[in-house]
Amino acid sequence: MNNMDRLHEAVLEKGNVCVGLDTAAEYLPEAARVKFSSAGEAVFAYNKALVDATLDAAACYKTQIAYYESLGLDGLAAYSRTLAYIRERGGLVIADIKRGDIADTAARYATAHFSGDFEADFVTLNPYMGSDTLEPWLNMAEKTGKGAFVLVRTSNPGMNDLENRELATGGRLYDEAARIVCGLAERYVGVYGYGGFGAVVGCTENDAAAEIRAKYKNLFFLIPGYGAQGGGADTAAALLNSDGSGGVVNASRSILTAWRACPQCLTLEAAAAEGRRAALEMRRVISGCKR
Repeated sequence: MNNMDRLHEAVLEKGNVCVGLDTAAEYLPEAARVKFSSAGEAVFAYNKALVDATLDAAACYKTQIAYYESLGLDGLAAYSRTLAYIRERGGLVIADIKRGDIADTAARYATAHFSGDFEADFVTLNPYMGSDTLEPWLNMAEKTGKGAFVLVRTSNPGMNDLENRELATGGRLYDEAARIVCGLAERYVGVYGYGGFGAVVGCTENDAAAEIRAKYKNLFFLIPGYGAQGGGADTAAALLNSDGSGGVVNASRSILTAWRACPQCLTLEAAAAEGRRAALEMRRVISGCKR
């Protein structure tokens, strides 16, 4: 089994929620935050509390590295500790790093994020420099059981600038990205039929959700955009298979800051409990949508 197989099993057991740990210090209750000596220490402590609170409610976690890089070495230490803690607890973690570079550089990136201090179970990759930038990741993934989610149709409004452009040969630019991902996935198939490489497909645009799911049946989707970015449960559900498999739906701020509706939630544990409630409600709403 590879990590995509493990993620498939986690979805069947726990549902489709991916808790985004795109954690900024200001997302913590101030009364709790000021007790720590640094922003990185505070961020890691909150991440730890959220993981403990949601481990049975989340199929996986996603860490957006920019939130940690912005804090310098202190933040990168928090990032490394967060990845390690999730994996120690038996959870799966996606490192949202969106790398995409020439082959030799890509091999170094793959070593950095599939092993060592920044080891994750999955990464996110940008394919728009071409398929050769993805090959080193696939080579290392096949040896280690790791996985990746490749940007196809993202959740930001600017996706219309390039990804959604019509091609003279037919289809959209994102279809070409998906074609590349399908080729990689076919070379690295797990026991449940999904490729070890999946696709990032946002849920902020409803127009093609069902069509994309039908077209790429053997790709596992990472589905961003739910909640604070405006993506809805109906669109997210349309990107899943009829039995609810085939994808995880990420929410970050709506879970991280759910405590703001609870004036008495002044500790990290209380804030994490509100995050758990938000994750469970998200799971309930998505599972109740017709597909």
